[in-house]
Amino acid sequence: MPTEILMPALSPTMEEGTLAKWLVKEGDEVNSGDLLAEIETDKATMEFEAVDEGTIGKILVEEGTEGVKVNTPIAVLLEEGESADDIGEVSAAPKDDGGDDDKSEEKPAKSESGGGGGGGASKASPEDAPDTPAPAAPKSEDGERIFASPLARRIAKQKGLDLTQIKGSGPHGRIVKADVESAQPGKKAEAAKSEAKSEAAPAAASAPAGPSADAVLKMYQNREFEEVKLDGMRKTIAARLTEAKQTIPHFYLRRDIKLDALLKFRSQLNKQLEARGVKLSVNDFIIKASALALQAVPDANAVWAGDRVLKLKPSDVAVAVAIEGGLFTPVLKDAHMKSLSTLSAEMKDLATRARDRKLSPEEYQGGSFAISNLGMFGIDNFDAVINPPHGGILAVGSGVKKPIVGEDGELTSATIMSVTLSVDHRVIDGALGAQLLEQIVQNLENPMMMLA
Repeated sequence: MPTEILMPALSPTMEEGTLAKWLVKEGDEVNSGDLLAEIETDKATMEFEAVDEGTIGKILVEEGTEGVKVNTPIAVLLEEGESADDIGEVSAAPKDDGGDDDKSEEKPAKSESGGGGGGGASKASPEDAPDTPAPAAPKSEDGERIFASPLARRIAKQKGLDLTQIKGSGPHGRIVKADVESAQPGKKAEAAKSEAKSEAAPAAASAPAGPSADAVLKMYQNREFEEVKLDGMRKTIAARLTEAKQTIPHFYLRRDIKLDALLKFRSQLNKQLEARGVKLSVNDFIIKASALALQAVPDANAVWAGDRVLKLKPSDVAVAVAIEGGLFTPVLKDAHMKSLSTLSAEMKDLATRARDRKLSPEEYQGGSFAISNLGMFGIDNFDAVINPPHGGILAVGSGVKKPIVGEDGELTSATIMSVTLSVDHRVIDGALGAQLLEQIVQNLENPMMMLA
């Protein structure tokens, strides 16, 4: 029977994507593991592999189509002996469950830089197409989704099984038909009760979203303008920053940092490292200073996790990188343990691949702290928005020669860099944030301390 190939979920949070490019055409024969298409998520372009072998009978979604919901049929795969005449009417609506059936198998999708998610083809069979749809995907007590095939969920519902108590033997721990058939009958799934209860509860009032698109268009109907369509990245940035400013109680700490000692030390190091082709930037020192500060003030090396705080052991520092149409925050993991030259090389590589949109999700997700440096654009100071779930972000301005009063009371000059630490008050209190910022300042004003 013809197999529907569904739009895969290439990350845990992916709800829709852009089918950027087909790598096959109708009539092509494919084997398991062959690349079928390139799919754009909000941050990266991922390659989607075939799971079954067969012939591409029909392409349902043209390349370049945006906003394709996860589990929407995008193509039909024919088995040996089948023809296009065997393809019935295929609905373009997403499948109801977010999962494939037991005859399909999920494989990690490969990103352009080797990262991965999961996706697969869904094969239809008579026993998987009853009159009633499969129950919705349940969740465990901690809110994590339980991955199970539609057939497995239907059988579990019929037998009164709790899917949260069943260990899956399918790909990535997915519960399949055999798992529920071998399980013993028991009480009805708690997840189903929870879902019914939540459906009965009134929906929470949403925050005001501002004027509608139609209202704004009407406001400017007599003015000349160009309408710019939002891509996936811009939509995600808008949603996350709106969420951050509405839900995170920001407070701000500001300090001026004397850079003269650091600039002199950096110049000396760069001369010594010139033969190795290494050139350290001020930003490399800021990354190192922040990483060491998080180790010196471990209570500030934390993230907000909904109903708890997670204190991290390593210093994983994210750095904002501007790209066309948005930004990435690649993460330098274990930054406190790496040399300045290693951090410099790693940051250059991540920034280059970020601008080419070739980072894998694990390279720009995570971290507990971020740095946003606009000093190279001549910005003296600014307040950065925290990137959840981080506990804080350091906004870095430019180094400017300014008159200061020296230790002996005489008027002199120094290169001053203004920084602002945006802090999540749920994670870090004022005094703790001040301690963290003091450590960053001390590290930058006494750069040789960072090599000790």
